[in-house]
Amino acid sequence: MGITVRSLLVASLVLSSVAVLVAAAKTIDPYKVLGVDKNASQRDIQKAFHKLSLKYHPDKNKGKGAQEKFEEINNAYEILSDEEKRKNYDLYGDEKGNPGFGGGNFGNSQGAYFTGGGPKTSYFTSGDGWQTMGGQGNGKTFSFSFGGNPGSSGGNPFGGGFDLGDVFSNFFGGGSTGGSQHGKSAGSARAKTGTSGQHSGAVKIQDVTTQIFSKEIADQGITWLLLFYTPMSKDQFVLESVMQDVVQSLDGALRAGKINCDNERSLCKKAGVSLGKSARLFIYSYATTEKGSLHEYSGEHDAKSLKTFCQEHLPRFSKRVDIGQFSFPSNLLPNLPQVLLLSSKKDTPAMWRALSGMFRNRLIFYDAEVHDVSHPLLKNLGVKNLPALLGRTVNGEELLLKDGISVKDLRSGIRELKTLLESFEKKNKKLVLNQANKKPSSQREENKVPLLTPSNFEEICGDKTAVCIIGVFGSIKAKAQLEAVLSEISKKTLIRGQNYNSGSALSYALLDKNKQSSFLSSFDKSGFKSSDMLLIAYKPRRLRFAVYNDEVTLEEAERFVGSVLNGDVQLSPTKQKPVLR
Repeated sequence: MGITVRSLLVASLVLSSVAVLVAAAKTIDPYKVLGVDKNASQRDIQKAFHKLSLKYHPDKNKGKGAQEKFEEINNAYEILSDEEKRKNYDLYGDEKGNPGFGGGNFGNSQGAYFTGGGPKTSYFTSGDGWQTMGGQGNGKTFSFSFGGNPGSSGGNPFGGGFDLGDVFSNFFGGGSTGGSQHGKSAGSARAKTGTSGQHSGAVKIQDVTTQIFSKEIADQGITWLLLFYTPMSKDQFVLESVMQDVVQSLDGALRAGKINCDNERSLCKKAGVSLGKSARLFIYSYATTEKGSLHEYSGEHDAKSLKTFCQEHLPRFSKRVDIGQFSFPSNLLPNLPQVLLLSSKKDTPAMWRALSGMFRNRLIFYDAEVHDVSHPLLKNLGVKNLPALLGRTVNGEELLLKDGISVKDLRSGIRELKTLLESFEKKNKKLVLNQANKKPSSQREENKVPLLTPSNFEEICGDKTAVCIIGVFGSIKAKAQLEAVLSEISKKTLIRGQNYNSGSALSYALLDKNKQSSFLSSFDKSGFKSSDMLLIAYKPRRLRFAVYNDEVTLEEAERFVGSVLNGDVQLSPTKQKPVLR
């Protein structure tokens, strides 16, 4: 055969080392640990994990080996619940993508690794087909790529595809065909395996930071299930599993997050959550107040109990009415668009409750139980099928938004209804602007909000004025919207027990931010450069102010002005006395 004795001895040595190291590498199949099939869905994996983790949890199972079994279950779930780790395990038998013998589709891979250390190794590639991996303690792992074509031997790693010449070439620093072959093999294996869609469907529990909490959770109208934990907390994985089950069933109405209090100490402290040995589960909801608040879950660690708890804490901003006696109210303050959901449900549907939180302070919600369309209101609006959604605009027009609403699940139902409500809200904003523009010129002049200039500043926002509400705009569109909103507010009384519009207690004005950056820098160092539209409530006598820097709608502007006048908003000192030049 032309192979020298020396070559045979080296080959024998290499293969003997391989055999020893393979025998030493103990690979535990996560599918077998959880007792699920390799094509199991995330739902099946979650259920299996939940069942087993409850059975072997050290707090409940004091039997011999329960602790080790519980750790195996958690490790298996960590692999199979992560799409990338699961895909790597399926391909290579290792969740990190290190090709090995311990499972997965070895026939589709030409690489193998042999472990002499513990699990969770880190590695680097030397560039010649070998990988040196830093393991736990002093253990090391070496891996190399087999040359040839595994397909020619039916997936047998030691068949016709095993080329001794390639092994020696890699080992002694020659050209490495194995490295490129391995990359090709991994790619083809992924192609054969298909996309990870077969494992899709799991709801991710988002890692929540202080920034995410501030932007996506706090007072955003969305209900969140939040797990507060540290890496040493008991019950973390059990609670996460139950959370995933519940959020999966309430997907669209509920979101899930977890907060590591070791990393986010200030957030946990601000939330008033202190941790002992166990993780703690809260729901951030609007069930009892217009502002979001945390409510702790203290029930059993099972999906049914937690789901009931979550449903009880969904927002309740929709008023249940009797359709036989109902008519849309008129002359409401604030004058917001109104919407009515008609369905056969005995109670307010979960999706409608969730939406009432998302659109709180923007729309007024009603819902009614209806089993036929014979009511005069329904007939007049042309309702032919249920469920149906009706609306009343800010100018009193009643209309059918949609009937015969059909949805396949909670998430798609919320998405469809949300689209309808957003469209209806935009229609009403246009009506507000059109109404302001259609008023007689004498009335428009009477309610016109003045533009601040150096000549009128003292009269409008001088020391004689208690509060000056300044609408700051950066575009013509923003100016028109602010003028319409402030003009409407100026006619209302929003302070408790008195008319703040009397005398010089309150004034309204507009300000062009493009021409008055130095004036704005008295309030904010950047001069609000990133904002096209905002409101400043300025108290000249005290040189203090508050800012509303979100979408300026009539209802939100009313709320902001009323809160300032009623002392419900904390004011900040100006950097210097504002002066217009």
